[in-house]
Amino acid sequence: MSKVKLLIVLILLGIGLNAQPLLGQSFNDDPFLQPVSKKHLLKADGNNPEVKKMIIDRDNTVLVLTDQGVFVVIEGQLVKDRRFRPLTNFIPVDIALQDGTDAVYYLYEGRYLSNAYAGLPYGEFEEGAYNQIAVNQSGDVLLAGQNNYKLVKDDSEALGNSSSEILEVQVYNDDFFIHTAEGVSIYKDGNFERVVNDRNIEAWTFGKRELFIANDDGYYSLSTSNWREKLTLKTAIPITPVTSMAFRDGTLWAGTHSGMFSTQDYEDYRYFASRRWLASDQVLDVGVDSKGNAFALTKESVSEVQYNAMTLHQKAQYFHEKVRKRHLRLGLIGIVRLSEPGDLTTTEMVDTDNDGLWSAFYAGSEVFRYATTKEEEARKNAMETFMSFERLLSINQLEGFPSRTFARKGYKVSHPDTRWNQSPEEHMEWKGHTSSDEFVSYIWFAGILAKHLDLDSDEKARVAAFIDDIMMHLIRNDYYFVDVDGEPTLWGRWNPEFLNWYPKTVVDRKLGSLTITAGLQLAYELTGKDIYKEEAYRLFEDHGYLENIKIPMSNIRTTPGVIHEGYNMGEGGWNHSDDEMAFLTYYVLYHFAFNDELQNTYADVISDHWEIEKPERNSVWNLVSYGTSGDIDLPSVKWHLREFQMDMVRWSIKNSHRGDLEFLEPNFRDQTTEVLLPPGERSTIRYNANPFDLDSNRGGNVELAGDEFLLPYWMGRYLKVINPIQAN
Repeated sequence: MSKVKLLIVLILLGIGLNAQPLLGQSFNDDPFLQPVSKKHLLKADGNNPEVKKMIIDRDNTVLVLTDQGVFVVIEGQLVKDRRFRPLTNFIPVDIALQDGTDAVYYLYEGRYLSNAYAGLPYGEFEEGAYNQIAVNQSGDVLLAGQNNYKLVKDDSEALGNSSSEILEVQVYNDDFFIHTAEGVSIYKDGNFERVVNDRNIEAWTFGKRELFIANDDGYYSLSTSNWREKLTLKTAIPITPVTSMAFRDGTLWAGTHSGMFSTQDYEDYRYFASRRWLASDQVLDVGVDSKGNAFALTKESVSEVQYNAMTLHQKAQYFHEKVRKRHLRLGLIGIVRLSEPGDLTTTEMVDTDNDGLWSAFYAGSEVFRYATTKEEEARKNAMETFMSFERLLSINQLEGFPSRTFARKGYKVSHPDTRWNQSPEEHMEWKGHTSSDEFVSYIWFAGILAKHLDLDSDEKARVAAFIDDIMMHLIRNDYYFVDVDGEPTLWGRWNPEFLNWYPKTVVDRKLGSLTITAGLQLAYELTGKDIYKEEAYRLFEDHGYLENIKIPMSNIRTTPGVIHEGYNMGEGGWNHSDDEMAFLTYYVLYHFAFNDELQNTYADVISDHWEIEKPERNSVWNLVSYGTSGDIDLPSVKWHLREFQMDMVRWSIKNSHRGDLEFLEPNFRDQTTEVLLPPGERSTIRYNANPFDLDSNRGGNVELAGDEFLLPYWMGRYLKVINPIQAN
């Protein structure tokens, strides 16, 4: 939306053009259910037992039957159940829940019993005759062996035989069911009568007045009132075959050899797999407790998908604490390296190739937190990181050249054999090869500091000097970052001859023009030096930089033969780092425009880019657009922030094998599916990666900070897109 169009809208709404933040679209920060993973690892006295089945009783106690007895989830571990002394040394052949009460029944070699009802349920039989038990609402007990069964009702007993091996018994209300090779049968008038003819049943469970059946091809359901088809066979599901099922409160859960999934409408699925969610993907059984939390039984654990009610504000508090406790290295956001996959007790913060860029996300969130709440802590945190940005300049021997990062001598990690240089400070080293990514982070952070942090006179001078030093380095060096070797860095190039060498179909021409323009505008605003405005207009008038900025994003396409230092710049698909740099720059480009006419032009440029990015549903891109051009996809902002996963470890993720996804033909933007998967189901990425990537091969040895959530949350609060809940 252009500034002219926005003005009309604001006038109609009775809002002044200079009102900041903009008002209009918003949503309330109501509590929602956030899934998190809890892994209850098996702890055995000796050799690990063979796990067989899982049940969850009326008190939400998770019990697991093994060949070494019953194990129970206590204090986050799966341990031998020693709560009932008379049962400790006995190994059941089966355990089951009474339908309707979820009281636990134990089946042993020659007896069955329950601790419910003051221990009254008890029965004896010929040892070894039965290996399965089911109990109905009335307290009737079905015992089943290989081909035989016994029904115990009050004081009477009924014996019978099945023509086929009894594979499993279940109960629904007061009715008993058995599964054999021929299908599923119900007990009626002294015999089992077939209600489902399916010789390929892999799993079955009862829902609300329906029986779900999973076979080799998918799953379907039959009405329990007439045993006719209620739900047609669903084959477009995440994984086949389904090997275990559970239903509760309208949600069907399914376990497979490759994770578990859930559905409420039998069309849309939530997929839980990888070490983010499960100790291992081979799921042996699934269950659901009364709170709606789901459990997957694997060989070495009970993995729980726990749903916790929280607000986005509470989620932001979680990530903020996480950042402050284990992700800040010398004031910069460091990557957390884990010596043991997923083990956060083995945390070690290390430098990265883009410390400045990642730090700008975190520090930017603190700027917008301060602008929203005026909390002094947020202001202090932002300036703490700005001090580290200043040190990027002062730690090296080059005038106005910003380092990528710095480290104490002998402790560098990223690219340890290249790019690093000795600092004039004997005990420090600094990393060169600085690129356009870092430049964008410098102007973004300095711009929002100046605009939103209520700087005092000394702080204003520091921010101005920081940008002034960098921009004068570029002007002196013909718009190149010139490294310690006297040569331009690979990606720090804004020279007109270089940028205009790119065809208009390669995004670098547009991107370089808008980032350097934003830097010159910012420098002019902060310092008042005419050279910056003069240089910007020289680049506009003599070298077409404004026209470059206006190149439509739809114009960007595969362009063979554009080679820079061995890199093919026109092929290889869409570069999402360019989107990240563009949108952070847009905020500075727009708010520090030289005049209203330019600002109106920039608004149209931002709208154009926002339109093409909509399928990625990125909350940052939406909020930057809303804070400039006025464009926003509000449902996507809410969806992205709510679906953002809590576990930021980079686990190996696989989705390309799923049967529920609608895949697209290969395309320039590398969009693999028609609909974007939720963040919790895909790879842990920063915003310079493709959210449509379906698979990633990570080992769980790196954890990201979560500033990717903090920045859009606090931008959303500042722009009044997110309405906080008022305390009572």
